[in-house]
Amino acid sequence: MSAGVGGLDWSTVDTNPGPTAPPRQMPGWAADRSPVRLPRPLRGHVADPWWIRPALLVLLAATAVGYLWGLGASQYANSFYAAAVQAGTQSWKAWFFGSFDASNFITVDKPPASLWVMGLSGRIFGFNSWSMLVPNALEGVAAVGILYLAVRRWIGPRAGLLAAAVFALTPVAVLMFKFNNPDALLVLLLVVAAYCVVRATEDGGFRWIALAGAAVGFAFLTKMMQAFLPVPAFALVYLVAAPTSVGRRLLGLLAGAGAIVVSAGWYVAAVELWPKDSRPYIGGSTNNSILELTFGYNGLGRVFGGDGNPGGGAGRGMFTGLPQGDLPAGAAAYLNQMAPPGGVGGPGTGGGPGGGMFGGATGWNRLFSGEMGTQISWLLPAALIALVGGLWVTRRAARTDRVRAGLLLWGGWTLVTGGVFSYMSGIIHPYYTIAVAPGIGGLLAFGGTALWRARDSWVSRVLMAAAVGLTGGWSFVLLNRTPDWYPALRFVVVAAAGVGVLALLIGRRLPTRSVVGAVVGAAAVALALGAPSAAYAVETASAPHSGSIPSAGPATAGGGFPSGMTRQFFGPTGGATNGAASGRPRDDRGFGGGAGGSAGGPDGGFGGGVAADSEIVQLLRNGQAGHRWAAATSGSQSAGPLELASGTAVMAMGGFSGGDPTPTLDQFKQYVAAGDIHYYIAGGGAGRSAAPDASAGAAPAAGDDPAASGEPGGSSGPGVFGAPGETGGFGGPGGFGGRGSGEITSWVESRFTALTVGGRTVYDLTRPTS
Repeated sequence: MSAGVGGLDWSTVDTNPGPTAPPRQMPGWAADRSPVRLPRPLRGHVADPWWIRPALLVLLAATAVGYLWGLGASQYANSFYAAAVQAGTQSWKAWFFGSFDASNFITVDKPPASLWVMGLSGRIFGFNSWSMLVPNALEGVAAVGILYLAVRRWIGPRAGLLAAAVFALTPVAVLMFKFNNPDALLVLLLVVAAYCVVRATEDGGFRWIALAGAAVGFAFLTKMMQAFLPVPAFALVYLVAAPTSVGRRLLGLLAGAGAIVVSAGWYVAAVELWPKDSRPYIGGSTNNSILELTFGYNGLGRVFGGDGNPGGGAGRGMFTGLPQGDLPAGAAAYLNQMAPPGGVGGPGTGGGPGGGMFGGATGWNRLFSGEMGTQISWLLPAALIALVGGLWVTRRAARTDRVRAGLLLWGGWTLVTGGVFSYMSGIIHPYYTIAVAPGIGGLLAFGGTALWRARDSWVSRVLMAAAVGLTGGWSFVLLNRTPDWYPALRFVVVAAAGVGVLALLIGRRLPTRSVVGAVVGAAAVALALGAPSAAYAVETASAPHSGSIPSAGPATAGGGFPSGMTRQFFGPTGGATNGAASGRPRDDRGFGGGAGGSAGGPDGGFGGGVAADSEIVQLLRNGQAGHRWAAATSGSQSAGPLELASGTAVMAMGGFSGGDPTPTLDQFKQYVAAGDIHYYIAGGGAGRSAAPDASAGAAPAAGDDPAASGEPGGSSGPGVFGAPGETGGFGGPGGFGGRGSGEITSWVESRFTALTVGGRTVYDLTRPTS
């Protein structure tokens, strides 16, 4: 086909290169020659301009510096996963299962692949924050490099650099590659899978599509069902663009699916077939089954809400220990007061289309709203315009055309992942959006290049101008959410966007030798598109992050619950206030807690980041010998800091939130009778202070009596969010825990003498009162 669309001559584009064929040279861009002979490692591919390989190396080096800089300031980041990493360095069994403690009571609520990597690093270099966090940073650098390779193969090195730079400077990517959540390894493996799909689509063979399936399978072992979100795009591009027969393409897809099953299924089968009494309880499940965890809490529960996944529909959500759909009235009333339209669920008070307390209301605009917007949406409008424009430009191209195939690959990745995140009713946190970042980078590279090649068409110029103008306007909106942070930046971006729009629309009417005009226009476009996201990324890279719900950007939240909920329901904490990192204030949309001290219970609560008391730490160290667990407490958010500080095994009753149905009272009695547990630390979870903070303006829970709320850990009295006469809830026995931990607390209180150690109530389970 020689007659192209909008002035683009498709005969100049090699649409079927072999594995070693040189990349296509972009029309209008001359092949640059090096003024000096560079060493071979710096020359790169023979067909590339001389500066490409040095530019790539500089990009990767800068990415490494940004991701590695100041890692130690985040200390253990998310104490939930850090404790599991530490346990994996102490016990190979804990490493294999992803146990929260070295004595293998319960696992984390995700499969353990990311813990395997960090645990091996800890075993080699010794466990500390650097040995734990450096692997994630290196995974980020690798993901940037592999994205470059994937894009370069089909559309050239310049586009590859663009995609890699966009991805590397996405704020949420910077955040998560400097953190210890499993998202870093998940994204790396999915980018590897995309590269394998690119290779498979070039020749239609089975080897590369099987490798893609294997990468997806191991991504499943990182974060379960989320790994499958880009798979429809992988299948579509292979089915549409592979240069082979339909039957062979279908067989290739079967080979890829089989590889997914094998690479993920071996571990699922091993855990499911392992005798339950000789392995840890599967955290996050309701019946100690990894299959239930896969299809429930980490599967359909995320999409549709329900048990363990608070969303718009009824469901107990995080308020575990309560029957399905029985969210306490006090919790629902308060959370609906601060949640977006749609509420958080619960009988009669929640419901509706949306969201929940972490991700905002469901709908097409979720990724643009609230905190999610500043994590991922800076270039999302431009990427969507690039997708539409690129498909328009390539509408008459051959079936196997690589430009359109790239648009299908990265566009499908972005639309499916972003769409699921926008409408899922279960738990979603803003940092999940890192999974959209590679798609945005790929879309801008393919769509932008296609439109630029067709720039003789007024339609292409209008679409490019619209992308620049809309990005500038949207960046102004996002920057205006933190108006005191570099306030002039948003005006500079808008001005640059205006210049860029004019350059794209009328630039061709200017004298062809106007080098200054071309440079000014290009600089304006780059500033409008890149400066806002890059500024947020640099701010993110320069600040420490800790807690369960980290957030990118200025005054970064370090985990916890939406502001207004922190002091009243979680008790006083030291360090930063109002969810600030290093003491910086957080706006009303933020989450509590930060590196300076997050919202949580006495030991960090939900956010983590608060050091365990030295007296308790010493007590645990002295009391570990002869016992499987030095202590037991409710919830891993209380147990984690104790484990990390003492190096001992601490039983996290009820898992992450204290609501998993383990141990039962009878099981706990058996552990005590066998001498397996030395101490019981009352409270745990995210207890509240003895009296509510009236300035928070929150509605009190039904039946909440401030005088009866007990100590900060909530060791006695009704739960803050509990129904009248019930234990559990946030502040009741066991903190986050439900009825099970409340029964255990009551039993311990009635049979063992209370001691006060480091301001906490501790019971020596080896010394009953009678």
